[in-house]
Amino acid sequence: MNLTKILAISGKPGLYELKVQTRTGFVAESLIDGKKITVNLKSNVSLLSEISIYTYAGEKPLTEVMQQIAVKENKGQAISHKEDNATLAAYFKQILPDYDEERVYPSDIKKVLNWYNTLQAKGLVTDLAPAVEEPKEEAPAAAEKPKKAPAAKKAKAKKEEE
Repeated sequence: MNLTKILAISGKPGLYELKVQTRTGFVAESLIDGKKITVNLKSNVSLLSEISIYTYAGEKPLTEVMQQIAVKENKGQAISHKEDNATLAAYFKQILPDYDEERVYPSDIKKVLNWYNTLQAKGLVTDLAPAVEEPKEEAPAAAEKPKKAPAAKKAKAKKEEE
């Protein structure tokens, strides 16, 4: 498993694993208690693989940040997200020295550490490394799609001419 199927759902505590997509939404399973819920398309859902942390040099994918936490903690639990803000900021500074302190709030740091500890408790931290390589593999596939689009437009133009 990698972070591409791990979800954070607004208004719902914890993380969820995407199980099945349906016409009207999808079914997700809680990583905390294993309960399955249905989520409609109107819900605000974030894939962990799509989240990035602001740095002064740009944005850093959450997967890379979590890998750095895993390296620092030797794939063990990180500090609790319930620590005071100064302790959390100092810890995060060790993990990501160039994070943008004005745009990354203490609540963001708490979420990242809470998510990491949840994934670590479920034994998913060891599988974070392949998730970084996967987007690189998908990049060539995304580059091929625009080549197909003009062919479809030509076919549509031919049909309109006839």
